[in-house]
Amino acid sequence: MKRIVLTGGGTAGHVTPNIALIPRLKELGYDIHYIGSYDGIEKKLIEEMDIPYYGISSGKLRRYFDRKNFTDPFRVLKGFGEARKLLRQLQPGIVFSKGGFVTVPVVLAAGRLHIPVILHESDLTPGLANRICIPSASKVCCNFPETLSHLPAEKAVLTGSPIRQELLAGNRIAALDFCGFTANKPVILVMGGSLGSAAINDTIRGVLPELLKTYQIIHLCGKGKLDPRFDGIEGYVQFEYIKKELRDLFALADIVISRAGANAICELLALHKPNLLIPLSKNASRGDQILNARSFEAQGFSIVLEEEEVTNLTLLDAVNTLYQNRQEYSKAMTDSGQRNSIETITNLIEELCLS
Repeated sequence: MKRIVLTGGGTAGHVTPNIALIPRLKELGYDIHYIGSYDGIEKKLIEEMDIPYYGISSGKLRRYFDRKNFTDPFRVLKGFGEARKLLRQLQPGIVFSKGGFVTVPVVLAAGRLHIPVILHESDLTPGLANRICIPSASKVCCNFPETLSHLPAEKAVLTGSPIRQELLAGNRIAALDFCGFTANKPVILVMGGSLGSAAINDTIRGVLPELLKTYQIIHLCGKGKLDPRFDGIEGYVQFEYIKKELRDLFALADIVISRAGANAICELLALHKPNLLIPLSKNASRGDQILNARSFEAQGFSIVLEEEEVTNLTLLDAVNTLYQNRQEYSKAMTDSGQRNSIETITNLIEELCLS
């Protein structure tokens, strides 16, 4: 039996591409196992799919001072030992890593045991975890043409990101019923990532009366970020998080306002959804979302507003411009020749696992 270990965690963006690969891997006859952190978001998501899940110790590798910098290396070392023991027991033919710090001990252990590893780098430039892992990898998949110059030429493969195929089968009528919306008014879907964005939430709510003159709003605001003051407003619905109905909400949306996490924007590309991207600022990140967003902007897929540029006026202007020119943005995405990422990646897995 062909056996594969998937790994990735910390955020939904490090898990959902793995989830997107699972149906095709099952079709190809793989026995699938997953290694993640003890209690990260990946544990619940993977166990819901009845995939055997194994938790290991993990620590974050920070580029700034924090007291945990003195203890987390020991957690990584413990995770390395746990991962090596698991891999010896499971004896997989290959490891596929989607990123996040939990993957570092898994990939390093696989390299030590001479198990082939495929990495996937979502962002335009590799993050610290993947930079540590690249020497142990056989191949490194990426989303952006610009990323190829940051990777070893003999390992780099431009694949795009695996997209959950169910997102492509949304039902607009079901979404109208779910939200209680009318069919004759355009819809904006607002997404701030799996944890939500206070900056986006506050701005949307601040201009809500003006937006509702023209649009209906679906607001995915993140865990703990619902505001009961806005309940019951006609044309506006808010949810902490949506799972099953997300495909229907995408089908209903005319335009999307989103953060610029790589997985999220690749889903927008696959769905050809005109979008306004508000990337996480450099003050709160290494700037990867800004690079992702600017790449999509340069390809004609998106309008970009950096967080420091967002005001009531700039947001309203960007939304109206995007809606008025939505067909142009949608056509640019349709004409982009997006690859069949799942097929490309599973072909790589087959090639390395069976070699």
